[in-house]
Amino acid sequence: MIHFCFITATFLSFQAPLQSLYVDTNWRTSKNCRCAPQLLLCSLTHKLYRAPPEVRGMTSLDKEAFTQTITVPALRVPTGVLNKVVKSLRKATIQRPGVPRVVQDKEETSDFRLVLLDPHRVSSPSSFSEAEAEALRSFSVAEELQYYELRLTYHNLKSEEVLEAVLPQGQDVTSGFSRVGHIAHMNLRDHQLPYKNLIGQVIMDKNPGVTCVVNKTNMIDSTYRNFKMEMLAGEENMVAKVKENGVTYEFDFSHVYWNPRLSTEHQRVVQLVKRGDTVFDVFAGVGPFAIPAARSGANVLANDLNPESHRWLQHNCKLNKVEKKVRTFNLDGRAFIQGPVKQELPALLKGRAGVHVVMNLPALALDFLDAFRGLLHQEPSCDENLPTVHCYGFSKDDHPEADVADRASHSLGFPLKDRCSVHFVRNVAPNKDMMCVSFTVPKEVLFSGDQEQTAEPAPKRQKCEEATDSTQS
Repeated sequence: MIHFCFITATFLSFQAPLQSLYVDTNWRTSKNCRCAPQLLLCSLTHKLYRAPPEVRGMTSLDKEAFTQTITVPALRVPTGVLNKVVKSLRKATIQRPGVPRVVQDKEETSDFRLVLLDPHRVSSPSSFSEAEAEALRSFSVAEELQYYELRLTYHNLKSEEVLEAVLPQGQDVTSGFSRVGHIAHMNLRDHQLPYKNLIGQVIMDKNPGVTCVVNKTNMIDSTYRNFKMEMLAGEENMVAKVKENGVTYEFDFSHVYWNPRLSTEHQRVVQLVKRGDTVFDVFAGVGPFAIPAARSGANVLANDLNPESHRWLQHNCKLNKVEKKVRTFNLDGRAFIQGPVKQELPALLKGRAGVHVVMNLPALALDFLDAFRGLLHQEPSCDENLPTVHCYGFSKDDHPEADVADRASHSLGFPLKDRCSVHFVRNVAPNKDMMCVSFTVPKEVLFSGDQEQTAEPAPKRQKCEEATDSTQS
């Protein structure tokens, strides 16, 4: 005889409407294990892993409040074929952080084990694929589903599941962050701020190796390219150690600029540089362009206005054993172009090795291109070795390629149409792209004699020196 019944909150973590469940109540029950309904609706199982509703609005993390008991499907498997069955059902077994796929048979026999199944994947014996069903038959495993009461805790939930349960319904939930060594860097929105410390703790708990979580509190400073941040969780240690494209960097993340999303772009540009080439890195930061270029055999002059970036740049040159290949400067970008770059270019233009100028300050770099106007006085006999510039810029235009090319042309005072290439780097915000425009500096610009550059006040601290032992790790 067939009946309709309710399934309790212990069974599915919530009560379902009467008409939603079709259940055969002729079950046999053993200790903590049930040969339960043949039918478990897939439309309901997504709610199994929801945290208890009582945690909604929590601002101080109470891990015990997330504990609950749910019921998941299982197969009773002879121990002799256990490993083979688990391997055959690898796509159907339960996949939860900290939850074992195999548990003790509740009938307390050593001859069998229970293999826990993913309730999103398996709702009845017919859920198994043809290959899985064939494997079960070959191992003489009955396809009759058992039902196991599983105790879920905070540690078995994913970060997004915890945060979705805590934050108000209908509001954005974020579990995304940028990782810089042991530091997780978040950009929380206003409605998430009341929960910021809880969010920080969850991110740290759910991501091994993260021991510090910070939140950006203002926009990037265009002068020194750093930003204010506040601690959300963990130890207040801002000195990070990261590895990118085989190169190790160390720096104080609270005082310098570092973006882990630019590793592909760093590699792309460095691969354009050949052994013996010269690279001028106008806004070098802690060295993600300069140091790999030096390691590839280039001669590098690297500059950054931020004294802290300059200090860590020197440190990283020594750390990667390229201090003899890199000359470091602590100048304003325009002063670097009109000083060291101007001094080195005449001799370089007479040689055959390539010359590259990297300008990675996307908020302002395009405006610095006017420093190339009339930079040199004596025009060489040929223009085959003119420097190649790789200049970065942000664009909110509907046609960002044309936009950055036009702005570069305006700053140079010379049209770059059909004389440049524009590379899309990444989308940094809705309708805001980071682009890289590359071009050979026209000789009409470099030797124009136009000395009307837009000057900026001289920085308070200007120096050029080889990397020293002054920076400590």
